[in-house]
Amino acid sequence: MTSKLCQQLGIEFPLFAFSHCRDVVAAVSKAGGFGVLGATAFNPEQLAIELDWIDAHVDGKPYGVDVLIPENMAAKAEKDLTAKKLGERIPQQHRDFVDGLLREHGVEPAPSTYRNRDDAPPPFWPDEAMELLHVAFKHPIKMIINALGVPPAEMIQMGRDHGVPVAALAGAKEHALRLAAAGVDIIVAQGGEAGGHCGEVSTLVLIPEVVRALKAEGYDCPVLAAGGIMTGEQMAACMAMGAAGAWTGSVWLATLESETSQIFREKMVEARSRDTVRSKGRTGKYSRQLKSAWTDAWEGPDSPGALPMPMQSLIAEPAIHRATKAAEGGNEKARELVTYFVGQGVGLVGNITSARSVVQDFMQDYASAVETLNAAFD
Repeated sequence: MTSKLCQQLGIEFPLFAFSHCRDVVAAVSKAGGFGVLGATAFNPEQLAIELDWIDAHVDGKPYGVDVLIPENMAAKAEKDLTAKKLGERIPQQHRDFVDGLLREHGVEPAPSTYRNRDDAPPPFWPDEAMELLHVAFKHPIKMIINALGVPPAEMIQMGRDHGVPVAALAGAKEHALRLAAAGVDIIVAQGGEAGGHCGEVSTLVLIPEVVRALKAEGYDCPVLAAGGIMTGEQMAACMAMGAAGAWTGSVWLATLESETSQIFREKMVEARSRDTVRSKGRTGKYSRQLKSAWTDAWEGPDSPGALPMPMQSLIAEPAIHRATKAAEGGNEKARELVTYFVGQGVGLVGNITSARSVVQDFMQDYASAVETLNAAFD
């Protein structure tokens, strides 16, 4: 494909793959797409190791890095605030609720330290995100992306200084216009079908709404379609509505290379499109994830209510990790708690395959969809 965006980024096919797994990122980029590493899962030292590995295995193909810098968080930028200190503010009723939920499913609770470090910053901490950006720009990245709001001005300026386009996610037309006004180069319009943090507007409505709004205001920002996109046919449909490419995440969770557990992959294959839910029970902000005993409990009548971001992650992540490990050890009851961020497109997952095969399927299905459309007007 010789679109303007493909030429700008040096890619063959405008399929963007968000993943926390370096193997997926490298495989997608080598196959002609554009791999994007989710950096929030790493500290700066770990990110440097991951990016060094990608540089050595991506065969010179382009890739990007995604950070998560929320515009709004309950915990403000207090001096010397650590995850441990923030964790001490978690109400006892929330601790008791999580411990009881684990025991109910045969998992023994245990105290945990975030990232196994007493001095680790809280989850989604802006200062650490900026450190991650400094690490990323020491590598030949071709795009930098932010989720959960307008990127800070410093991030946009770093992109300008390095000649790297800055992208950001938008869940509504108003969000997209704010991003464009702030100087964001590429808009990822993400519908409510998406896994992870997402809004409520469907992809089918959001894409043309954002494309038209940007054009009306004179912005020349490429729009990537996101939210429930699992096939090349869906990608073609979004591009027919004006998108310049597809931003995908959930489809890579069902690959052999992904960071997810085998149990979660099995649950993906078993799941229907209706088996996901938008819940605050994982991060404190609404995010779509696979429905499970964990999400049911937080939405149930006995729930103390999710804590605000980033405190909810401090109790959710260790508990879900322990439940997943217990399930992998043969605890069938713990399997009920296993969950992860995934979109409604999970209903389209029929088997586990390689990331390269997914790219090839997207290309073939996209081409077939375009041929079908052309044939309809012959």
